[in-house]
Amino acid sequence: MSLFTGRFAELAGPDFAGDRLGQDFVHVAAGADQVADLLSWPALNNLLSTHQLTAPQLRLFRGGTQVPPSRYSRQEPGTDRYTLLPDALYRELRDGASLVLDSIDLLHPPAARAADDLMRMVHELVQVNLYLVWGAGQGFDTHWDDHDTVIVQLAGSKRWTVHGRGRRYPMKVDSDHSHQAPDTVVWDGTLRPGDIIHVPRGWWHTVRGAGEMSMHLTFGFTRRTGIDWASWVVEQLYDEELFRQDLSRFGSERARERHAAELVAALAKISAQCPPADFLAARDRRFPRRPEINLPRPVRFEMPADGALVEITALLDPVIEQADGAVRFTVSGKTFRFAEVLAPLLRLLARRRSVSIGELRTAAELDDSQLATALELLIQQHLAVLRD
Repeated sequence: MSLFTGRFAELAGPDFAGDRLGQDFVHVAAGADQVADLLSWPALNNLLSTHQLTAPQLRLFRGGTQVPPSRYSRQEPGTDRYTLLPDALYRELRDGASLVLDSIDLLHPPAARAADDLMRMVHELVQVNLYLVWGAGQGFDTHWDDHDTVIVQLAGSKRWTVHGRGRRYPMKVDSDHSHQAPDTVVWDGTLRPGDIIHVPRGWWHTVRGAGEMSMHLTFGFTRRTGIDWASWVVEQLYDEELFRQDLSRFGSERARERHAAELVAALAKISAQCPPADFLAARDRRFPRRPEINLPRPVRFEMPADGALVEITALLDPVIEQADGAVRFTVSGKTFRFAEVLAPLLRLLARRRSVSIGELRTAAELDDSQLATALELLIQQHLAVLRD
């Protein structure tokens, strides 16, 4: 699914990631057809019926206050398992409670694929939460989030008032949480199916039901800051003997001043040698793969039909380096070394992400035995999955 790198990017403009992400409120009307496959009522009902979902993953809110889980779920005697009580859940929802289901991307593949697509756009980990409400109630008071969000309206409608930023670039761990919502209104409107908005972190907003049902997904992600870069620079200091030394406390004043000056000068030098771009590149190289199980072929491999798809598991583009008769393929901080003959296959997968066996057979210039061996290695090392 390429909702974000496709339709959203087209409507939000080519400057979105570079200039507007985390800086401006963005509203686009992608169209109901673009989001229809993200979550259906049968899929949601199946999730609620077959998973052990309760607080803190599943919660109900009314008027900014969490509804006690005991009002709509029951703990099974002698176990840690909870069961939703359908009639009680229905009652709370009829009375205006908002249902919040965190991390639905870990439960529902279409939400996971959309999250993967957004991760490729923003280069940050993304979590997807579901919000469901009937009526004109307000589940939460006017608030700001300590992370950036992209909201996708799936069904019904919801009223949003975006007031703008309070403290500039607030953080979850911060020196000031006392800032108030500004008197301004940046945007006031009703989201309808297919509408997508981006609300930067620290931007105050008020969300209310519009009198009918509303179901939306919130894609949340925390971007790296200068504090993250500085923490990474500190990690590099363990290699420096000067920084492993005890701080001078009891020597002469002159000796203490000399030691302090040496630390400051060395820190400035090392910081200059470790620019933010290197930090971001190093982090991208360690970006995780989504842990999708792909049995049975990783255990007993059989060559699939030409129509089957091979899809790489790397969320960001893998790093491919070719030298000394080999090709190095780096994913999630781990480098795999392959024979140079596999370079065309690996580059095609990295560029296309999902390729049929038939296309690989033609483009990779490998005989059947070589192709089968390559695919078996990629699948066993969880570098790729097969989709029949």
